[in-house]
Formats: sequence, structure tokens, C-alpha cells
Amino acid sequence: MEKKIIELLCENARLSSAELAQRCGCTETKVKKAIASLEKKGIIRGYTAILDDRALDETRVKALIEVRVTPKREGGFDEVARRIAKYPEVTDVMLISGGFDLLLTVEGSSLAKVANFVSEKLATIDGVLSTSTGFILKKYKESGRVMQNDEEYERLKICF
Repeated sequence: MEKKIIELLCENARLSSAELAQRCGCTETKVKKAIASLEKKGIIRGYTAILDDRALDETRVKALIEVRVTPKREGGFDEVARRIAKYPEVTDVMLISGGFDLLLTVEGSSLAKVANFVSEKLATIDGVLSTSTGFILKKYKESGRVMQNDEEYERLKICF
């Protein structure tokens, strides 16, 4: 039941406990207890909204930054990742495979603010070897949701 609740909340975190109970085939009380348990265990860490920045006329800048790191003798990448995560500009930190070690999502009020963060704060952290920054220009899909509704889908016509 917990897996089904998690799946449903990932699709729409605004579902009421009554709606969740109906879709899971159990009582609302069981759903409430399950959610409380998932929150207490730290499996559910929070709830968020997916926003269309264009509709909000947001001027904030978002960047994806790949970071190459020298892992620490004890703690590996964790120590550097925790230090980076403390900066308020950093919204996400992930350990990744490939040519870089960490992937960050960073927000700032302008390109210059993000660039200053990278050069003055991120690059100066002990253990950070190099960075590669890409600025997010437009979102097409986020958290499973298509962000633009400007194209109508039309099935191809089949002629015999």
C-alpha cells in the first residue's frame, strides 16, 4: 500500500487522504497512518509544486553545474557534497557517473550572480577540481510533466 501511495503522491501531491484511500482500496485512516509513517521514516521529505517560470515572469536564472571532485580519504564525495549543499544558491546536489562526479542545480537572480557563485565560492572549495556550467534556457518537461501546451497532438490519418 505504501508503494501505491508514494506513486500517487508523486503524480499529484495534492490528492486528499480520502482520494488516496479510494484509489488504494483501503480506509482513509490507514492512508493517514501510512503517510505519517513515511514522513517519520524520512522517505517522504516534503511536497513541492511544479511551476511554469515563464508564466510567473520569473527573472531568476537556473543552471546545471557538473563538478569534478577529489574524493576525501574518509567520506569519499560526501564531505564535499555536504559542503556544497549548504550554499543557499544550490537547490540540488547529486552524485553521478560519467566524466564528472557531482551534478548541481543552482539558482540566482542573474547570469552574473550564478557565474560569481561558481568562480568565488564553488571553485574555491577544497577538493573541487573543475566545473562545467550550463544555463537552463527553457524547460520542456519537469518531474514528468510537459511544460508547454502550445502544440495540439493530432493522430496521423491512415488512408487505404
